[in-house]
Amino acid sequence: MAKAFGFVDYGGPETQEFLDRPVLEPGPGQLAVAVRAAGVNPVDWKVRRGLLGRERQLPFVMGSEASGVVERIGPGVTGFTPGDEVFGLVAAGAYAEQTLLLAGSSALKPAKVGFDLAATLPVAAATADDAVRDIGLGAGQTLLILGVSGGVGSAAAQIARSRGINVVGTAGDSNRGYVESLGAVQVRYGEGVADRIRAVAPDGVDGILDLIGGEDARAAAVTLADRARLVSTTDPVTAQELGGRFITRSTTPGTLAALAELVAAGELDPNISARYPLAHAAEALALVESGHARGKLVLEVS
Repeated sequence: MAKAFGFVDYGGPETQEFLDRPVLEPGPGQLAVAVRAAGVNPVDWKVRRGLLGRERQLPFVMGSEASGVVERIGPGVTGFTPGDEVFGLVAAGAYAEQTLLLAGSSALKPAKVGFDLAATLPVAAATADDAVRDIGLGAGQTLLILGVSGGVGSAAAQIARSRGINVVGTAGDSNRGYVESLGAVQVRYGEGVADRIRAVAPDGVDGILDLIGGEDARAAAVTLADRARLVSTTDPVTAQELGGRFITRSTTPGTLAALAELVAAGELDPNISARYPLAHAAEALALVESGHARGKLVLEVS
């Protein structure tokens, strides 16, 4: 049996508990992995609350991304062998001692990149990379990131800056120093945000990455001339209403390998703000659910 953390019913934190589940055997296109680290993301609590559907079989193990060591490979899998250090998207929950990775959304971990850093890449960094590419700005143009201090925003700011794109990001004033460390200009969110954006970008912005949605997106959109360059990761309805679109995802082994190489080269810092043992998974998830987590949180599995 392997220890895992999940929920037994849809709802709040009271539905979470530790579970014992059998060691999993990989199916076609899967890798059985001994987990070393797992990323903690907002999508995890949204799944538990049933905000992304209620069709999952319960109990359900939480977590979308993990890193670890390959134990066995499933039918049809090539490019991986037992003993490989890997990271990727999971097929059976990441908050666990052992799980299954999707081979088509996994990559070999470079030796220079720790398991903790690798575990942060498949969701937040890969989403950021897809979004920056989807918006399609060039060097010298200005990207506005709504909610820049979170995991996706932090990665997107760094990826955009590495391509010569100027970055403005909304965040609380307490995060000003952190946002500036990403190479971005911080603008306080809330009432009057459009005026504050124009104060640092008098000609408006060339693209918006929306990580918040709702009224925040509507208030900021007036600073963008070409609404087709508004991409949202969180609110497809508002994005479409404003003339933008929801993000197009394409997490491939090549994308993940490229992101890991950026980390190895020191060009991308996942900004892990806290590490928790698996036994403290509830505490880590509560911080992310509060909306006050900076950067990325990671569960480490011994």
